[in-house]
Amino acid sequence: MDHVSFPGLGLEFELRRSAFSVFGIDIYWYGIIITLGFLAAILMALRSSRKYDLTADNILDLVLYAAPVAIIFSRLYYVIFNWDQFRHDLASIIRIRDGGLAIYGAVIGALLVAWIYTRKKKISFLKLVDFAVPYLVFGQGIGRWGNFINQEAFGTATQLPWRMNGNVIDEYLWRNNYDQRIYGVHPTFLYESLLDIAIFLFLLFWRKRKKAEGEVLFLYFILYGTARALIEGLRTDSLWLGSLRVSQALSVILVVVGIVLFLYRRAAMKKAEEGPVVLGQSKYGALLMKMKEEEAAEAKATATEEAEAAGAGTDETEKAGAEGSKEAAAEETAVTGTAGESPEGSTAADEGPAGTGGRTDGTIPGDDPSEE
Repeated sequence: MDHVSFPGLGLEFELRRSAFSVFGIDIYWYGIIITLGFLAAILMALRSSRKYDLTADNILDLVLYAAPVAIIFSRLYYVIFNWDQFRHDLASIIRIRDGGLAIYGAVIGALLVAWIYTRKKKISFLKLVDFAVPYLVFGQGIGRWGNFINQEAFGTATQLPWRMNGNVIDEYLWRNNYDQRIYGVHPTFLYESLLDIAIFLFLLFWRKRKKAEGEVLFLYFILYGTARALIEGLRTDSLWLGSLRVSQALSVILVVVGIVLFLYRRAAMKKAEEGPVVLGQSKYGALLMKMKEEEAAEAKATATEEAEAAGAGTDETEKAGAEGSKEAAAEETAVTGTAGESPEGSTAADEGPAGTGGRTDGTIPGDDPSEE
């Protein structure tokens, strides 16, 4: 049984590294805590994936491929930069239950798998990692509590009110001539855990407001790199490359790379907005393309309706014309019939009343009024 305390805060804890045993094999709290953080991150990712045009299969496939690779890379990172510990006992390289994993190795391995996966599935790499990286840093924040159980990854001696003591920590203080009654160590596990959760919340906030793909990943590089560079300077168990703390140097590189890439993406996006829009080459171009297609379809439908209406009007006109022609023909026929009877009428008129020889003055031929 181990004990950990925060004397300045009046807190004391009794801890066991082993949670339980299965067939005589101890299951450590360190592994359980990391697993819980990992599962919580997966569940949150699954819940939000559809909002970002990703499927549950995308998330689960990536996890299944990335998890074992991340573990292998985290171990390799630790072994490479701590080679003196393993050079005379190569078999110990695979005994990860003895400890020795590095988060940066896991991140490198996970990003590599994500890149290969997106190329195979024809998915945007930056889009996928922008979605996933907040959950990665959340898992990191939860996993740091495994260091608390093991009393590892702590910082240098301090007299701050939140200093941390424990049976393992006190041995370190004693070896370095610090009075355990006055001194404790920086709880760097707690610093990083709190900062990781804060970064997680900020990245979730930014993910909804990003202006270019990749911004969330680059902000992770900047924010986590800055936090880790500061915290690494306090730790007492850093991996070294000559006179450099490896993780601190890598953190500084990530910050610089993150800033450069963030600014580059913003500049490229601004240039694209100011230049001509090539339809179909961006999200906005695709939207404009769709709008134009809808407008063209609507115009075509309107033209068809107008043509059909015009055709119907022409038919009515032709029909009316045909009926008018029929009526005119009927009238002409009637007039012609009347004209055919008029000669007989005119003969009768010429002849006048019967026996008058056609005269209408009431005289009889041969009678001359002047003879009276």
